Amino acid sequence: MVPFSFCDEEMRLVGRALYWPREQALLVADLHLEKASFFARAGQLLPPYDSRETLERLALAIRESGARRVYALGDNFHDDGGFGRLEPHAAGMLAALTRAVEWVWITGNHDPSLEKAAGGDVVQEARLSRLILRHKAHPGEIAPELSGHFHPKLMIATRGRRISRPCAVASERRMILPAFGALTGGMDAGSTEILAAMQPASAIDAILPAKGRLVQYPLWRAAA
Repeated sequence: MVPFSFCDEEMRLVGRALYWPREQALLVADLHLEKASFFARAGQLLPPYDSRETLERLALAIRESGARRVYALGDNFHDDGGFGRLEPHAAGMLAALTRAVEWVWITGNHDPSLEKAAGGDVVQEARLSRLILRHKAHPGEIAPELSGHFHPKLMIATRGRRISRPCAVASERRMILPAFGALTGGMDAGSTEILAAMQPASAIDAILPAKGRLVQYPLWRAAA
């Protein structure tokens, strides 16, 4: 786990997840469970194990962090029917996780009518201590905020090759988490859409863990 400070709170990056020690809370965004089965219905066949892989990754992050609460920040399933398509093994994994820790689902644009049958509580947004937790960043928000939706990736060219890594995007008071799901693509963290969603800000950075340390890459700075 890689520690850093956000809004005067100690946070830790656990792969693509964020752990908040004071709240014993693990935050993840954009699981997109059952994405493969969604595309399979339209004839685009993908390996049908994305939900298992995502839930295994999530279970590992819970164990590594010791979290007692999980907040999933929207697009938890790829569509509202995703929970009903879970095969028995993945459904059992999810049920075990939601029983083991306190669980809050925040709905997103892909799963606006998420069923409470998935376990835990289902809300449109939440507040944890001073921070607002929602699926998509609200441009103009001045309160501290954590969100997902954009699937940010740091994309840079170096030494003749292009590097792309999932990352968080952070300003002084707001952060967009990377997509956690196994079958999620990504958007350039420095895209105009992401930078616009993060305003107001004086500085916006991409942050990600690498070999036990925090990598911080500047994306945007306000004019002096």
